[in-house]
Amino acid sequence: MNVKNIFDLTDKTVILTGAAGYLAGNYADGLSQSGANVVLADINYQGCKKLEHKIREKYDVDPLSVKLDLTQSKSINNLVSKITKKYSGIDVLINNAAYQGTPKIRTAGFENLTLETWNQAISVNLTGIFLLSQQIGKIMKNQKFGNIINISSIYGIVGADQRIYGKSGQNSAVFYAATKGAVLNLTRYLASFWNRTGIRVNTFSPGGVENKQDKNFVKNYSKKTMIGRMARNDEYVGALIFLASDASSYMTGSNLIIDGGWTAW
Repeated sequence: MNVKNIFDLTDKTVILTGAAGYLAGNYADGLSQSGANVVLADINYQGCKKLEHKIREKYDVDPLSVKLDLTQSKSINNLVSKITKKYSGIDVLINNAAYQGTPKIRTAGFENLTLETWNQAISVNLTGIFLLSQQIGKIMKNQKFGNIINISSIYGIVGADQRIYGKSGQNSAVFYAATKGAVLNLTRYLASFWNRTGIRVNTFSPGGVENKQDKNFVKNYSKKTMIGRMARNDEYVGALIFLASDASSYMTGSNLIIDGGWTAW
């Protein structure tokens, strides 16, 4: 066994949805550094193009930016078409995109959440994963290999502790917990459905990341972790590379939790 080789992603085609998001830039950089050709997919196309330019300057890889609206089948079909024209296969799909709502929506409370907002979250956070995994899964099944990574959250595992939020505006809404919890069992179902086809499906559940939030919120959140702080924005890259690479070749239907000990008390 060569340890460096099992983490190597050279010439692998990796789809990263939500690529223009806060953590996704680090994910894309880490995957590219490992040799992957990353498909940067997001409704924010310009954000993807900026990230693509940075990656091309730093690494000898061939990324692709695609505008993607996960709520539209036509947009998903366009993504698949552009990928299959450019690359010989699809190795990894990372379902990272998620709708979390504005601070106003998150602080409105359960009783005041509109059906429109609920449906929007479901369409992105759950239906979008279903539609994209369905299309990419067909390709992976035909090529007899593939790796799907669904991003959940600690709030898909445990209830959001309302005591830590106060007036921070960081409150986690009910639709986030409901969809992230659903993602966990969607992963198990897909892993079971595609058993012995060469397709692996796993979930990654991270904890909170410090990003200039309200000081009291950061303090209260940090108290609930065993490590005593929130995560840095680069601390999940290694986990994602592990899941995307052959280092996790015997892992499917599982959930990798990295949360500083939040859920382990």
